[in-house]
Amino acid sequence: MAFKLEREKTDLTPYVLIDEEKGYMRLEGESYHENVIAFFREICEWQSEFLKKDFDSFTFDCELRYFSSSSVKVLLNMLLDMDNSKNSGKITVNWITTKRNKIIIECGEDFQEDLENIKFNLVIK
Repeated sequence: MAFKLEREKTDLTPYVLIDEEKGYMRLEGESYHENVIAFFREICEWQSEFLKKDFDSFTFDCELRYFSSSSVKVLLNMLLDMDNSKNSGKITVNWITTKRNKIIIECGEDFQEDLENIKFNLVIK
């Protein structure tokens, strides 16, 4: 059975949707909670196992308006794991933000420079 996870956003945590059957993951909102590791544990464990499987495609839409430095570390590790996976050529990341959010744009540009194998789209609305 395919993994599915949906968590509603709070004042400190983002909305999360993972639909393994559709090859899709979405983060949206803000991420500056106190225990980032605990919040992302299930997501990262799932991703680690999923990236070992064969799949046709995987899309990760990340539309965070704000995130803490500890969230950045987790996000970077997630992206690097995608970039280093055997299926990296089948992965698309959409880094979605607004033209007013310069920090998120700069972070996306930095991530884009570090990633060689996945398709990374900086989407500015």
